[in-house]
Amino acid sequence: MSARVRIKDIAEKVGVSTALVSYVMNGKEKEKRVGQDIVKKIREAAGELNYQPNRIAQSLRTGSTKTIGLIVADIAIPFFGQLARVIEDEASKNGFTVIIGSSDEDAIKQGSLIDTFSYRQVDGLIIVPSDGTADQIAALVKQGMPLVLMDRYFPELETCHVCLDNYKASYEAVNHLISQGYQQITMIAYRSGMIHMHERIRGYREAMAAANFANYIKVLEVPYSFSRTETENSIEKCINGNKEIDALLFATNSLTTAGLNYINKMGIKVPDEIGIVGYDGNEAFDFFYAPITIVEQPLNEIGTKSVNTLISLMNDPDKIVRFDLSHSLNIRKSSR
Repeated sequence: MSARVRIKDIAEKVGVSTALVSYVMNGKEKEKRVGQDIVKKIREAAGELNYQPNRIAQSLRTGSTKTIGLIVADIAIPFFGQLARVIEDEASKNGFTVIIGSSDEDAIKQGSLIDTFSYRQVDGLIIVPSDGTADQIAALVKQGMPLVLMDRYFPELETCHVCLDNYKASYEAVNHLISQGYQQITMIAYRSGMIHMHERIRGYREAMAAANFANYIKVLEVPYSFSRTETENSIEKCINGNKEIDALLFATNSLTTAGLNYINKMGIKVPDEIGIVGYDGNEAFDFFYAPITIVEQPLNEIGTKSVNTLISLMNDPDKIVRFDLSHSLNIRKSSR
């Protein structure tokens, strides 16, 4: 096995001091006013020698592991998988590595992941919090852990968050369906105590009421713990034989998928017999015979703002910023 390349080896190759190489390798070249020509030579030499920094020694010296812990609901769901990729890329640009875990919307599993990431001394956490985990988040805030909540948050806690304006998104989705002639619109959502689901439902209810369709308001809330088959069965009970329903607003990607499976199985014609709007993208929605209209979240903006907000928190722990971002309504055949 070849000997580990040291800072001294780079210094000798370039013909500069080890201190100068150390400044560059630790990202302090601007602070120490190292010339750009020298920085370029040092980095090129490091690449040629295949220099690998000693992260353990570096973390002991700087008090930073240059790692971020990311907890999402389920990395297998396209929305969270795509979001994790954006976060990894943005973190890498800033010199951080991301460790990812899925909570499966389970409070105990989320707590276990937080403990694991804390043990590994991550510099900060980005969390898509599960229902019933406000105490876990409050404990992290009390400990002084840099923390950003993503996709949903707890209104009672003073934390940074990056989320969608869910109320506005649902309101506009319902208005779009109404503009296309649909009136008896049912919403299918998860039963949850979390703010994002409450806001999506509130947007639906208030849009229906504002259009004088309050008598048609109907929300089917499916437990998150339900299997895909159980979810489809619940949707079937809601739709089957109910001639009043002429459109459906699905509150999540996975609920849209379950609903489409039932609708396709029963031969219900979209959009002639029933109009559909869902949340978040899925390649399968594009290949459905009536491509699905979706409330599209700004994935790149959510991911990059989450990372940059977290990094700013590491430098200014008392700074609280909150982003409620705008959606785009991607209108396709399913709602026209």
